[in-house]
Amino acid sequence: MRARGFTLIELLVTVAIVGILASIAFPMAELAVRRHKEQELRQALRELRGAIDAYKQAADEGRIARKADESGYPPTLEALVDGVPDIRSPDREARLRFLRRLPRDPFAADPQAAAARTWGKRSYDSPPDDPREGRDVFDVHSLSRGTGLDGRPYREW
Repeated sequence: MRARGFTLIELLVTVAIVGILASIAFPMAELAVRRHKEQELRQALRELRGAIDAYKQAADEGRIARKADESGYPPTLEALVDGVPDIRSPDREARLRFLRRLPRDPFAADPQAAAARTWGKRSYDSPPDDPREGRDVFDVHSLSRGTGLDGRPYREW
């Protein structure tokens, strides 16, 4: 029996080959997407941690007003974008801004959540093995329960 110039066997072999190729390509595409998200997570963490460190350095240099009992770390992630008054500025109108925008955690479950809510925050007062939020933001981590391709949980990056 022939269908449009192909025998039924040729057609079945072609369909089988296409199916095998698709079954190989799909996991490869999933891996590529995951790798891309992991790169985005690394970049976002670098960006946020760099901004937190720059805020702390500005506070240590006396450019940001702080009370004696404050650590010098930003009170919120939004403060990195909104900025704080530069007390060394002659007109006191200048603001120090550390980020143009807050990056989102690429593994965040809720795409509608504000960028600041997609991150876990660690206060300066919390121990490293039990990060908790507090009066400031000392560090950030992913809230994802997933594990990276390197075998480490995203929360530990």
